[in-house]
Amino acid sequence: MEKIRVLFVCLGNICRSPLAEAIFKHKIKERNVEHLFEVHSCGTANYHIGDSPDSRTIANAKRNGVEIDHAGRQLCVADFDSYDYIFVMDQSNRKNALRLTANAIHHTKVIMMREFDTIGKGEDVPDPYYGTEKDFQEVFDILNRSTENLLLDFLKREKQNGFSF
Repeated sequence: MEKIRVLFVCLGNICRSPLAEAIFKHKIKERNVEHLFEVHSCGTANYHIGDSPDSRTIANAKRNGVEIDHAGRQLCVADFDSYDYIFVMDQSNRKNALRLTANAIHHTKVIMMREFDTIGKGEDVPDPYYGTEKDFQEVFDILNRSTENLLLDFLKREKQNGFSF
């Protein structure tokens, strides 16, 4: 069975997208379905290539029982062929991602992360970088809900395709 390749994208790849990646990985590990997915994250900007996530993101994730192991990288055109789904955190990063390719098939892969949120569906995931601990927790809560619903959607489809867990 071919893995579902998922990429989470924000601006600098140090706050939202590595957190989404870590939460999603945590959820698939808990459900013992890691073998179904390949999960990564990146940023549309080149500000933090090779950097660890923001220390506040790491601390917040840890407080919520999630470990992050990531080094920042930038979104590139090849990612559109490599990944099945590209989940962006906000409209600005959606536009930046879509500018990289004119291929209509590539454009269908770019989806707003909060399309899977039960609160604020379709809205931006706010950038906590200039915020407080409360802002980092709000982003964690948003991504936790969104990745849960995203995972349930994937698993439902896989089950319909005959895969049993």
